[in-house]
Amino acid sequence: MTSYNFNRLFALFIIGLFLIPLHSQSLILTKQDKTQSIELLKALLAIPNDSHFPEDIEKNMIWCEKAFKERAFSTSRIPSAGIPLLLAEYQKLHQEVPTVLVYLQVDGQPVDPAFWFQDEPYEATLKEQSEEGDWKIIPWERLNEKLDPDWRIFARSASDAKGPVAMFLYAMDLIHKNENTIPFNLKVIMDFEEELGSPNLANAVEKHKRKLSADHLIIFDGPPHLSNQPTLTFGARGITTVTLTTYGPNFPQHSGHYGNYVPNPAVKISQLIASFKDWNGKVLINGWYDGIIIDDETKKILAAVPDDENEMRYKIGFAEPDQVASNYQESLQYPSLNVRGLRSGWVGDEVRTIIPSTAIAEIDIRTVKETVPEELLMKLKKHIEEQGFFITSDRPTSREKLLNKQIVSMSSNISYQAFRTPLDGPTGIWLRRATKKATGKDPILKRTSGGSIPISPFVNSLGVPAVTVPTVNPDNNQHSPNENIRLGNFFDGIEIIYSILAEKI
Repeated sequence: MTSYNFNRLFALFIIGLFLIPLHSQSLILTKQDKTQSIELLKALLAIPNDSHFPEDIEKNMIWCEKAFKERAFSTSRIPSAGIPLLLAEYQKLHQEVPTVLVYLQVDGQPVDPAFWFQDEPYEATLKEQSEEGDWKIIPWERLNEKLDPDWRIFARSASDAKGPVAMFLYAMDLIHKNENTIPFNLKVIMDFEEELGSPNLANAVEKHKRKLSADHLIIFDGPPHLSNQPTLTFGARGITTVTLTTYGPNFPQHSGHYGNYVPNPAVKISQLIASFKDWNGKVLINGWYDGIIIDDETKKILAAVPDDENEMRYKIGFAEPDQVASNYQESLQYPSLNVRGLRSGWVGDEVRTIIPSTAIAEIDIRTVKETVPEELLMKLKKHIEEQGFFITSDRPTSREKLLNKQIVSMSSNISYQAFRTPLDGPTGIWLRRATKKATGKDPILKRTSGGSIPISPFVNSLGVPAVTVPTVNPDNNQHSPNENIRLGNFFDGIEIIYSILAEKI
């Protein structure tokens, strides 16, 4: 080989090294880092965090105050009508530097130990999957031998959402360990009532908007795309709930004596619900989808999400999806109307030959940015009236029941508003760049998620663009027994958050 060819090949080799995407894992997390981060997570998980028990939430609050102060944050409690929010502020830089607000959830769902495959749901338990698919407990000492990324830690809030809290804290430890500077002002707001619907968040944010002001909002919450690839989500649907109750006799009546004579409220509620949708799942309420336009550019964004809909149908177990839109991602761009629960009379071993006195339907409406919850509620109410129902706001009086053939009570609650941030805005560009540096991959970009998160008060009151950075495994059993977090996701999440904290906007 000539000297010229050798030098040319050597130069191409060097250039190639710079072109290969570097995964930060080999550069950041040592085995010691991994074991230390697991210990941090275990300590946080050990504190019960059901927000129905304020004394337990106070313990979580104190733990977080200590943890953030140890990492050079100052902390303050922001009062609300319920449990306070906790604000942590990192050492400030020049005023011209952007400010980033991070949202973290600390409370968790209630637990029923009878349905957990371990003695204590709040005690972190390490497990590996057997060839049969069962999860078997393994001793923590196994971590000294190896760290299998597919092992999982089982505990309440492991993924939703103490896992991301521990990821963030350990990412800060790495910032200090590597003597890095965070190139922006940093605030962290912690919510201890998220699983209650964050009922006091909006008022607290509005009252303290100056203290919470920021240029960018990041939410470290939720799972990534089902493929478990790096993901950024730029919006979430809102949620509004409705309770409908139809009425029959004052007390349950013998179906032999009064069948064919006394109206049955279970039939009435069924007929009413059936009027909401056609056989293809489309909402029939007039104007329900008004204002939703999916243009060609949006369709390209939605089509870029690598959903395997055949696999989704197989895993979930259904033959054909509702025909609201042409694919899964498009379906999330429209407001939904879901019957989440029904109750009337008795069933199973308690079944009785009666005409029940009431029938209840619990409904949730997932709203999108283009829809106004109050307007959807008015359209729903008008539709119910058009079906011949007299609507009350409470249990009807005896006079109302005698004067109206069909009667229903309707109550509603607007919980979260929808939000959506442009994919090509400064927040999105920065997070895409940082995520790729950490993982070596372009993240999957989701225009909106199907679920709802309490971020709209920040978006609406503070006028700040918000993006969710999900890090936990998609099959984490959040809100269910045997919640877990995959070790590989936990470690990757630390690296992604570290990369975001170190990346200039």
